[in-house]
Amino acid sequence: MDVHVRTMANRYLSQLTHTTLARAVHAHILTSGFRPTTLILNRLIDIYSKSSNIRYARQLFDKIPKPDIVARTTLLAAYSSTGNINLAKQLFNDTPLTIRDTVSYNAMITAFSHSLDGHAAVQLFIEMKRDGFVPDTFSLSSVLGALSLIADQERHCQQLHCEVIKWGAIYVPSVLNALMSCYVCCASSPLVQSCILMAAARKLFDEMPMSMRDEPSWTTIIAGYVRNDDLAAARELLDGMTDHIAVAWNAMISGYVHHGFYEAAFDLFRRMHSMGIHQDEYTYTSVISASSNAGLFNIGRQVHAYVLRTEVQPSQHFVLSVNNALITFYTKCGKLVEARRVFNKMQVKDLVSWNAILSGYVNARRIEEANSIFREMPRRNILTWTVMISGLAQNGFGEEGLKLFNQMKLEGLEPCDYAYAGAITSCAVLGSLDNGQQLHSQLVRLGHDSSLSAGNALITMYARCGLVESANTVFLTMPYVDSVSWNAMIAALAQHGRGVQAIQLYEQMLKEDILPDRITFLTILSACSHAGLVKEGQNYFDTMCSRYGITPGEDHYARLIDLLCRAGMFSEAKNVTESMPFEPSAPIWEALLAGCRIHGNIELGIQAAERLFELMPQHDGTYIILSNMYATLGQWDEVARVRKLMRERGVKKEPGCSWIEVENMVHVFLVDDAVHPEVQAVYRYLEQLVHEMRKLGYVPDTKFVLHDMESEHKEHALSTHSEKLAVVYGIMKLPLGATIRVFKNLRICGDCHNAFKFISRVVEREIVVRDRKRFHHFRNGECSCGNYW
Repeated sequence: MDVHVRTMANRYLSQLTHTTLARAVHAHILTSGFRPTTLILNRLIDIYSKSSNIRYARQLFDKIPKPDIVARTTLLAAYSSTGNINLAKQLFNDTPLTIRDTVSYNAMITAFSHSLDGHAAVQLFIEMKRDGFVPDTFSLSSVLGALSLIADQERHCQQLHCEVIKWGAIYVPSVLNALMSCYVCCASSPLVQSCILMAAARKLFDEMPMSMRDEPSWTTIIAGYVRNDDLAAARELLDGMTDHIAVAWNAMISGYVHHGFYEAAFDLFRRMHSMGIHQDEYTYTSVISASSNAGLFNIGRQVHAYVLRTEVQPSQHFVLSVNNALITFYTKCGKLVEARRVFNKMQVKDLVSWNAILSGYVNARRIEEANSIFREMPRRNILTWTVMISGLAQNGFGEEGLKLFNQMKLEGLEPCDYAYAGAITSCAVLGSLDNGQQLHSQLVRLGHDSSLSAGNALITMYARCGLVESANTVFLTMPYVDSVSWNAMIAALAQHGRGVQAIQLYEQMLKEDILPDRITFLTILSACSHAGLVKEGQNYFDTMCSRYGITPGEDHYARLIDLLCRAGMFSEAKNVTESMPFEPSAPIWEALLAGCRIHGNIELGIQAAERLFELMPQHDGTYIILSNMYATLGQWDEVARVRKLMRERGVKKEPGCSWIEVENMVHVFLVDDAVHPEVQAVYRYLEQLVHEMRKLGYVPDTKFVLHDMESEHKEHALSTHSEKLAVVYGIMKLPLGATIRVFKNLRICGDCHNAFKFISRVVEREIVVRDRKRFHHFRNGECSCGNYW
């Protein structure tokens, strides 16, 4: 009976590949009552392992009194393939040295390599030789693959190169390709000269017999040149290939796309098609990315159509990869409808798909729809949360951004530096210094303070919270800065009226060989405008194109016109508008109107307002400025006419409000506030302050009351302005000597500006007010703006 069952078991198990049948035979063996041989047990362990039934394999293994090396190695390889490195390591360590063989060492080296632990793999290779085991070609190729993960010096590659020669494996294709890959990977290390390592890899390739040059050989050397930025050498090899290997062509196209050579990528794509080389998902995603990065909508759409026409039965991986690239392409080109159509048609979506469509809506500033997508997502990762937090912050939803950041932490996710940057930007939007400083402390504690994105966000946060010195400290202590850092610091100085310092920093930036971009010129023009540095601003505008090849945009012209109009140079401003290469649009007329308000140029102001009424009929600012200009001249009939026009068009004035942070809580005040629980105490204290201010010469400037009323009523109206209430509340509640920091959604009132100079003398404190345009620092009766605002 035993012989019959054993014969049957051997016959079936030698042919079985299906787990269900293997289990049936296994059950029959057990019920028959005979004890299977080691060969049969090992065969069952192998079948269970290869069919991912490792639990059954382990149960069977544990029932063997003395499992041999075959059973151990089979189970070890199964653990390796499923990523259970700890169990694999435990099993290997429990294997007696007396029964180990080269195959078992190879399996463990491979397991370490698959788990990206290159150091452990190399160390085991050294122990293997020390214990007297002879490496075979699989040992060498495995350890070379592991070394590729960690090699950062030339000698690391050379040492194993010697091992390959010593064991006579230099002409084994798998070993030679692994050695070449090792040199290529090490060439990317900052500790070596890449050209020397690539030369060593090229020497191996050139000395390789033509019959040995297979797909991995060509792909390794070509991708190596691409990876190490030598596209010319990669292309030379590609053009010299006798076999058309699609993977190598894909590597070349990817390299062109990565370095911005989009036309070369398209040309290679067309050549692949004409030469009949198979184009797969990697080809298409690279070309679609090129179309996306270059903004070539028509080409990308043609590629999309080509894929639909030629790929009849694409694999699921193909469909997923290409559709994800298409979603990014359409969103970058501003075609959200097309992107959503691709997304909605996908039968299978992964996290990349969801993040791509979410990013598209966030970048398009369609935050409500982005929020809806975020809530629908079946799964989220760090990138998902970061995109949403940053999107909320950059679109003015600072409070929502901070709430989402805190929710992310509550759900157990550890924020990355980009998530912290988004949360810090939220603090900048809110002017929430306390929260911003807490986040800064967390960054330092977690070791993210060296992050470039977080550092740039901190510069902006401190600047927008009124601490330009702290912003400068962050800038000076950052281990690495880029053009965004310089732009952020120049903008910070510009916002705080430090035009001369902004110019000095700009000149230092040029000395550091950092090329200015269009954002740099926007910030430096703003700095000149806020400080009245007309000649300097005109010079910088002229050098944009002449020296740096940057064509001024509409926003640059608007800053230049603002600079001229603030200085009362209306004829020069008019000449600029007439010489522009495009018709003046809303930002240009807004700059003209703002200058007219400052200098009372009612004639040009009316002209600018009329154009703005045509271009932006629902924008309340135009009506308010024109109405205020008429009110300043006492032309109350015209004031009434403008306000009637607002009512007829359904335009509502944005209500002015100011806010201040006290003890980590934001207190908001409206004009003529009667809602804040302590507002009556604020009014009483303000009366006391005005009494003291009058002793120093303060006289309420009633021309800033833009309603037709009696003089005493005008003085009372001035005392109810939101910024005054917020400043007085800060004086009442903050510790003696603490700086008062107030934020306002509109421009600061002229009388309030004057009053704060006197208040700063009376209470002997610094008062910082951020309005819609800039910062004002009041100290000892003076303002940082020098009354040029």
